[in-house]
Amino acid sequence: IFHPGFAGTQFFETSAALICFVLLGRYLENMAKGKTSEALVKLMELQAKSATLVELDDHLEIIKETEIDIDLIHLGDILKVTPGTKIPTDAEVIRGFSSVDESMISGESLPATKEVGSKVIGGTVNNEGLLLIKCDRLAKDSALAQIVRVVEEAQSSKAPIQGFADKIAKLFVPAVVIMSIMTWLVWFSLGLASAYPAEWRHPGEDPFLFAFLFGTAVLVISCPCALGLATPTAVMVGTGVGARLGILIKGGGPLEMAHRVRAVMFDKTG
Repeated sequence: IFHPGFAGTQFFETSAALICFVLLGRYLENMAKGKTSEALVKLMELQAKSATLVELDDHLEIIKETEIDIDLIHLGDILKVTPGTKIPTDAEVIRGFSSVDESMISGESLPATKEVGSKVIGGTVNNEGLLLIKCDRLAKDSALAQIVRVVEEAQSSKAPIQGFADKIAKLFVPAVVIMSIMTWLVWFSLGLASAYPAEWRHPGEDPFLFAFLFGTAVLVISCPCALGLATPTAVMVGTGVGARLGILIKGGGPLEMAHRVRAVMFDKTG
């Protein structure tokens, strides 16, 4: 550095470019996670936001109605479901007759007939008649809530290939550091032995600094970040897109095994 003929080399653009690439990778990862979260949001939006709690007399006639949030529903509560509204939670019909659109759960396009004693599923739509239902499962334990939970667990689960990638990453990091040191050592030795033309170095640049740049290049370029991030991001995106299309994937393991599928069997609903 103190050599009279030394000409400084600027590395500001390298630092800026490296930071830009890292931020771009984070941005793309967050975009992928955001699109995956949208699938969960759409699933949760299928659930009713409120319910009509009623009090009945001995003849099952309504004497009082109260609008409540679905999180306030208790087991055994009697709820009123009017035509065209969503059923707030899994329950049993105690009065009324109607047809319910259960296509969101069963995939069946034809409405299901509901009468006294029939089971109804939270999030499905009451088509025609008025129903009085008795809650037998809380909203957080409903069929729809369980579907959302399965998707969330699937996104957080590790695929077998991800565990393999994590093991490689644990070995890869020390291996890259060793390679970087060896690269520096080889080039430094070549410099001391004048095994390459002196013109390769900048004016005033000694063999140590010249070799140090090579070692740093190996360390930076061989960063294993992509190895550790690619697999979990792929699992999140795959399970999210599947949920949005009505396909529930129970984790990274089944998703990874899907490429081995050679035959698919469909069961006609209803």
